[in-house]
Amino acid sequence: MFGTRGKIYKLVLPTLQSPRELERLSLNELNHLAVEIRDEICRLYDHRSVHFASNLGVVELCIALHTVFDFTWDRLIWDTGHQVYPHKLLTGRFDRFHTTRTKDGLTGFPNPEESEFDLLMTGHAGCSVGTALGLTCGDELIAGKNKRHSVAVIGDGAFSSGVVYEAMNHAGGLKKNLTVVLNDNRMAICPRVGGLSQHLDRLRLHPLYNRFKQKLHTVVDHTPLIGSSVDSFFKHLKGAVKAGFLGGMLFEELGFRYIGPIDGHNIARLQRFLRMARKFEEPILLHVITEKGHGYKPAQDNPTKYHAAGLSGVTPAAKSFTEHVRDSIYRLMKRNDRVCVITAAMCQGNQLEPVRDEFPERFFDVGICESHAVTLAAGLAVAGMLPIIDIYSTFLQRSYDQLFQEASLQNLPMIFAIDRAGLTGPDGPTHHGVFDIAYTRPFPNFSVLAPADAPDITAMFDFAENAGHPVAIRYPKAPATEFPREVQPLEFGKAETVFPGREGIVAVCGPFLDLANEAKKALGKNLDGLGRIDLGIINARFAKPLDTGTLLKPLRQGKFLITVEEGMLSGGFGSAVLEAANEEGLDTRKLKRIGIPDRYVEHGDRLELLDELGFSEREIVRAARKFVFG
Repeated sequence: MFGTRGKIYKLVLPTLQSPRELERLSLNELNHLAVEIRDEICRLYDHRSVHFASNLGVVELCIALHTVFDFTWDRLIWDTGHQVYPHKLLTGRFDRFHTTRTKDGLTGFPNPEESEFDLLMTGHAGCSVGTALGLTCGDELIAGKNKRHSVAVIGDGAFSSGVVYEAMNHAGGLKKNLTVVLNDNRMAICPRVGGLSQHLDRLRLHPLYNRFKQKLHTVVDHTPLIGSSVDSFFKHLKGAVKAGFLGGMLFEELGFRYIGPIDGHNIARLQRFLRMARKFEEPILLHVITEKGHGYKPAQDNPTKYHAAGLSGVTPAAKSFTEHVRDSIYRLMKRNDRVCVITAAMCQGNQLEPVRDEFPERFFDVGICESHAVTLAAGLAVAGMLPIIDIYSTFLQRSYDQLFQEASLQNLPMIFAIDRAGLTGPDGPTHHGVFDIAYTRPFPNFSVLAPADAPDITAMFDFAENAGHPVAIRYPKAPATEFPREVQPLEFGKAETVFPGREGIVAVCGPFLDLANEAKKALGKNLDGLGRIDLGIINARFAKPLDTGTLLKPLRQGKFLITVEEGMLSGGFGSAVLEAANEEGLDTRKLKRIGIPDRYVEHGDRLELLDELGFSEREIVRAARKFVFG
């Protein structure tokens, strides 16, 4: 229990099993519930890395949504989903909240396996409006005009995604019962960019409109809006907007009734406008102004820093792959004024701030618009520039058609710096970048590379600068060490033999030289009396084109070959080796592939997940001993 000005409030969260229980709380109690929620999110932040500022910003909005709608019946979709922590606390998951983003604990995103209130596992931006419209259409087809209401909550950063406007255009034409809550906090992960963000700024800051809005709120807060008065209210609102305040003209023309902007931290006012929106059986856009990090001053002052923050539990022993890639990009841009870089709202995640600050005219942040990033790159390439598209593996999937049409088919010089290629740890299955080898390798004209360590990164970007065709360089969210060896020069389509092996070879595609070397040391000891095994190590470097001369040599000689890759086994590097061996008619019974199996990998610590999946010294040792000793 806690008290304010002499009144004692009983803690609600520990006993809350359903948001329906919120109906019995007064407005003061709901406001104190918001304090409880923020306290729990701050406690979680004290223990591990979490999505922080975004969740602090939607607390009142989440409470208002759950007090106005019954989401055991109505539908709720959280766009991107990283701001779903208050929703989880209100839907009976308080007792497990401390497990968020740990192995076998709660995910950091909506998850239908956790709760009936989570309809989809939403981890990418822009899909909420189309999904909510589909829910509305499906509900009507199955149950008829049953007054079920769909609500999509989308941030202003995600709101720039092209799929949002495809869905809004369709929804406006269908005139379905749909409410889109635009959570405008002036941020994506980094400050948002583009013409739409400027339009939202004008909506929020236009002095005439703001004076009108204040008078409007006074009327709404003190007038019972029911029946004909609702229609009268909207006629006046629409007229005022079209009279020159810029308002929601863009959204009105798409077929949405525009309401706002309104204060997203005023529960009573949010409830009022949400009830109003619920009365209409047509598309509504409710423009809500919130503050990222609200209630926690450091996050309010620096929401970019506190987007995903807290204790990670790991202190990197070396610079990360991302930092080394950033340095390589900087170096290329310093020496070659035709090099430019494109990011999709991930300047901070890709650690490109020094590049942006030094070369602003050659730095393009397209917002959360990955398909456009690749088409923009195509235009830049045709004009004579060398674009580097620096993007997460899981997000690059969204531009698959552009990889085909604009990059591969045109055979344009582009460099794809594919960050977070591999398991991303606590972000879970929506963010694990495990498909990129499989979806880039089939494209003609593409080269696909994976650095094993820091020296490889520098060499690969030097190669890509002059390749003259699309080059994808994939690298994980992990420290980039330097494996002690005499580094061999990088040649097109050539692997690096680190150590020869009398009995067999382990070929790594990516950052596993240290792991392979530990297995080599263990196999060099006659621990069980059966004998030693001399294990060779190959750094594949290229997943495409494949160095069949080097990689297939052990199979040709009757030795064993073990491949290791932080990607899907289906269609990946090991599959490429298997295909090449089949083409050559080789016996593949001595080929073992270690990689991601045919299932989605849950969230957890990256190293813990890798070990569970067989990326371990003991698995390589076990496989080698089985090949040699049976």
